[in-house]
Amino acid sequence: MYPTIRRVATARVRTLAVQSGARSYATFPREEPDPQLNGYPELPSIPRQNLPPLGWTDNLTRRNFGDTLHEQDEVLSMWGPDAPPLPPTTALRQLLIAISGFVAAGFAIKALTPDPPAVRREYPFGGLIKELGGLEENQARPEINEADN
Repeated sequence: MYPTIRRVATARVRTLAVQSGARSYATFPREEPDPQLNGYPELPSIPRQNLPPLGWTDNLTRRNFGDTLHEQDEVLSMWGPDAPPLPPTTALRQLLIAISGFVAAGFAIKALTPDPPAVRREYPFGGLIKELGGLEENQARPEINEADN
């Protein structure tokens, strides 16, 4: 008798868990209308540049006579900013590839550039700054003695 009570108790818990996990609601959340439009139709935000060029009353602006204006018509019209031809992620990836190519080319050029065939000129006393009357900021490289190494 004891095993049957255990079986019934565990079966009841399992069915409750399944029922609570399988619950679905009949109503779906809807977007509320924009209160600032005050009944004005909510049109899709599609730039006029993405529409076909022919078949309009006014082919230049791609509009028909009597069309309702979008609330952001200045931005979405033919005279607004250009619609990007690429998605932003693709454009960013291409930009990073180009930048890394230029950086890699710079490092390759620096690595392949040979050293100068002669030793650079050195002057004593910090490039003769005091003797020639120059500025302290324009000093030459300090003289390197081989005995100091």
